[in-house]
Amino acid sequence: MSAGWQRLGPDPRIRAWADAARRVALGVLAASTETWRSGGTWFVGVDALPNGPDGSLDGTPFPWDALPLSPEPLHKAQLSVIRPGYPQPSPEESPAAFAYRRDRDAAHLDGLLPIGPLKQRMVKEPHAWILGLPLNKAPAAPLTLWEGSHKVLRAALHQALAPHPPDTWGEIDLTTAYQAARKEVFATCRRITLPAKPGEATLLHRLTLHGVAPWQPDDQAPPEGRMIAYLRPQLQTVERWLTAP
Repeated sequence: MSAGWQRLGPDPRIRAWADAARRVALGVLAASTETWRSGGTWFVGVDALPNGPDGSLDGTPFPWDALPLSPEPLHKAQLSVIRPGYPQPSPEESPAAFAYRRDRDAAHLDGLLPIGPLKQRMVKEPHAWILGLPLNKAPAAPLTLWEGSHKVLRAALHQALAPHPPDTWGEIDLTTAYQAARKEVFATCRRITLPAKPGEATLLHRLTLHGVAPWQPDDQAPPEGRMIAYLRPQLQTVERWLTAP
């Protein structure tokens, strides 16, 4: 993925899984007590879908044959749901964080987590890839990404980590390097939006900077909101996360 992303489908095998996942997701939303973030406009839904390790859900097999990926054990999929008005200010975010969410799509690198009281950025979840599977027809609040950003981030983070033994890379504070690289990405990489529909999938390189566009006044979606399932299996080491193709 030289651009850092790939659109897949439409394919009936992907659509079959998405349809099954949507049926299950509606039940999950109805039963969940999880607090919606961003002023009640975002259901984060980490590990919310009860798919098996093979990806199957509600008797429907995962569409491995329709994807350029080798089958591997999967975690329970995230169910990300966005409602009209996203994002809204909320107590869990500072004014600066809300402004970044609103103006920069909350652009982030998955797996680079804020750790400790100083929120030092460290690689704690070295994902192999990021796969988004739309569960309903809703072009609202699409996934956004910065094309080619994986190359900028790889170079910057490798420079920051190279002086340290690879087996310690998950403990190194990358805040400064990450923020500088993100600034470079905003200045040099093209932001694109990727609305998709059931039967399609979006595959991201694990180092691609990405986010969610704000809901626009003329955006439309079914009553449940815009629903996407995300899968991010993990690699065994941070070294492989940074250096593998």
